[in-house]
Parts: sequence; structure tokens; C-alpha cells
Amino acid sequence: MIRVSIFEGKKVALFGLGASGRATALALQAGGVEVAAWDDSTAACAAARGEGIPVVDLKTADWGEFAALILAPGVPLTHPEPHWTVVNARNAGIEIIGDVELFCRVRAQICPDAPFAAITGTNGKSTTTALLAHILRSAGRDVALGGNIGTPILALPEPAPDRVHVVELSSFQIDLTPSLAPTVGVLLNLTPDHLDRHGTMERYAAIKERLVAKSRHAIVSTDDTYCRAIAQRLQARVDGSADVFSVLGPVPGGWSAEGTRLVCDAAWPGFHGPFADLDGIGTLRGRHNAQNALAACMAALRLGVDPEQLPPALATFPGLPHRMEEVGRLGSVLFINDSKATNADSTEKALSAFPRDIFWIVGGRPKEGGIEPLRDYFPRIAKAYLIGESAEAFAATLGNSVPFDHSGTLEAAVQAAARDAAHCSGAEPVVLLSPACASYDQFKNFEQRGDAFRRLVTALPGVTVTNRS
Repeated sequence: MIRVSIFEGKKVALFGLGASGRATALALQAGGVEVAAWDDSTAACAAARGEGIPVVDLKTADWGEFAALILAPGVPLTHPEPHWTVVNARNAGIEIIGDVELFCRVRAQICPDAPFAAITGTNGKSTTTALLAHILRSAGRDVALGGNIGTPILALPEPAPDRVHVVELSSFQIDLTPSLAPTVGVLLNLTPDHLDRHGTMERYAAIKERLVAKSRHAIVSTDDTYCRAIAQRLQARVDGSADVFSVLGPVPGGWSAEGTRLVCDAAWPGFHGPFADLDGIGTLRGRHNAQNALAACMAALRLGVDPEQLPPALATFPGLPHRMEEVGRLGSVLFINDSKATNADSTEKALSAFPRDIFWIVGGRPKEGGIEPLRDYFPRIAKAYLIGESAEAFAATLGNSVPFDHSGTLEAAVQAAARDAAHCSGAEPVVLLSPACASYDQFKNFEQRGDAFRRLVTALPGVTVTNRS
């Protein structure tokens, strides 16, 4: 745990008692801060009380007593309207910050030069964060991994000169972190997301830009309009620049992916040209993972990793559960769990990773636009297996373009897809769970859906389970 003494001897309000909120309350208490915590969930309040966290009804509290409001990132700050705690805090004239801001202030207080890498983007940030941590650990570094992925940031070990904090940040977390200034900041991509919480795409992009704006080393993709504009603004500054990269083509003076090869065309001492190849690395399939790998390698180099340490680290990356996760094989048939793909944009990346013979399990609670944006990939699909609430709508979209089966349940879909794929004459047919939908019609979350898929696949007679480290 990181002891937070920024408000020592003072009283703060804390709203949101999920895992990160409880970790924040404990870190503040350890630093001598009086905490008044609350959540709209009675179960969350009970869990907090069980950990010795003072739970106070903030609706009836005297907000003039508080030095700050520590807000959970899932709570509306501006849109669609400010949460009632935000209104109360503003009326009281106190600052509103999150747990990442507390980390940044502790780092500035006890070890301002402690290496700190922060990663954001609309897609791919979890994989990039985990891959960067893996590369650093493979190079023998002490790594603290957390934030929006896994461990809450204040539950990590404290900043130290020989410890690298590798942290994934969402737009919600960045919006609550005004002093964010990491050693290395990575911005992967920007597409419309969370606009209900940020109002406009321009505001969403501006919040994401804060992560790289004050980074010592900014690493920014140039593959979309918003990121390209951000990179240009950083490069135009007198006091800074950005390392730029692309997976769409060569970047003069930057970094790029040529197919599966990662290439450096930057002014890097003793290092130029292709430096790694992702061919054959199952956990890093597809152009989207080339983007993730390129960014992670650039960040690792900025954090002192030697170039020759990159290829072996990439080759041993175990991947993340539910993100293009190899579950197993049955003869030549490969089973992929991409349950994290809860919209068409994410599923597009999965479909693009396989040229043909895809036996696609798709469906759930549909998102706006359905699977129509995936039409260009229909020729790659041997057959689709429709599950969940979206089945009828998706059947209408597929029409005569793709053969499909009304499977209904995931269990029926796995059985049918495995049977059909086993009779495919292709070199490597793939049974792909990439639902392009939320899971809430049949599962609690995408993790539960992915776990169910894994269990169903590994129960098939003759399946060789992929070893995950």
C-alpha cells in the first residue's frame, strides 16, 4: 500500500467504495487523514465497514469540514450531469480529485524521479500496459502494475528510484488527475467512446491528451485524426516533442509496423531498421496488436531496456484473458476467446487477424449499429453462430452473405462451431468468440462469458489446452 499523507490531519470526503475506493480510503487513513466515505450501494458500504473504513452519509454531512472530495472514476464529473457529490464539493469550494492524483502527489513528494509509465487510448491500453510490464520484468526490472488494469494504484508498492510503475488510465481517471506528468506517456488511438460521460469527441480527446501533454517522453500514434493532431501539437512545442508511430505505413523519423515486423526509423543511437517480428506470436495477432507491441517497445526503450531484450520478451508474452486469448486446439482447429470485444469496433480487430475459415460466435445485448460495420469481413466467415438477444437482428444483417446457425446459448454455439470447424478443409480454421455485444443478457460480465467459453472448449474431447503463464 502507498501511504498518502497529503491531507494529514485533515478530513476528506470519499465517494465510491469499489476496490479502488476502499484501497484509497485505507491509504489515506494510513497517512493520518480522517476519511468520510460513502457509496450509493449498501453492499459496498458494508464491505468498507468490514475493512475498518469510516462510512458517513455524505448527503447529510457538513461539506465545509472537508479539504477535498476523492471521487471514484466511475462517477459522473460533468456529463450527463455532475453527480450530487460533485455539486456539493463545488459549492463548498474544495478540489475534486481521484486516486491517481493522490499517487502523483505522493510520487512528487517522496521520489519525483521514480519511473512512471502511463498508458491510455480507446482500445488496446490493457494489452499494451501488460506487455510493457512483461518486457520490463523480462529485463530484470522491479515493476508495479495497476491502475485501470488489475490492482488499484494506491494498493501498489510506493514509488522508488528502482521501481517502475506501469499504469493503465481511463479517460475518467485522467479527468481527475490534474498533475499527471509521467516519465513516459503513451496514447494509442482515439475513436468515439464514453461520449455520454464527456459530451463531445473533442472533449474526450482533450482529456486523453492530458496524459501525454506533460510527459517527459510522449509516445503518440498518428493513425487517427485526433492522435495525429495531438502529436503535431506536441512536436510544435519549444519545450517538448513526441515519439510518433504508425501501423498504417512508414513514419519518417518515427516508428512503424511493416506487416508483422516492427521498424525503427527514429534517431536512436546504434539502433535502426527492423528490430522485432511478431510472426508466430499468437498472443499478438493482428494489426491492432502490432500497434500495442510497437508502443510497448518504444516505452520500454525510453525506460532503459536494451533493444536486444525486446524480441525474446515479445515472444514470451502470455497475453490477457478474454482478449484474443488462445484457449486450445482440436486437431487443426484453433479456439480464440475474445469475449472482451463488446462492440463492432473491437470485433473488427479480431476478424481482421484471420484471413479465412472463421467460425464466429457472435451476439448478446447489441450495441448501436450492430454488426453492419463488419460487412467487409463477412467473406472471411465460414459460418456464424448467433447467441443472445441480438440473434434475430444479426440474422437479418447477415442475410444471404454468411451462413448462420441460431444457436441461442454459448454452449450450443461452441458444440456446433467445433463440429463444423473440424470438417473444414482449411489449414487452420478458427472458432472465434468475439461477440460484438455486451454480455448482460446471459452473463454478469464479459469475464464470466469468456470463462464459460474456456470451460466449454476445454471440456471438448481431444482438445489440447493452451498453456498460459
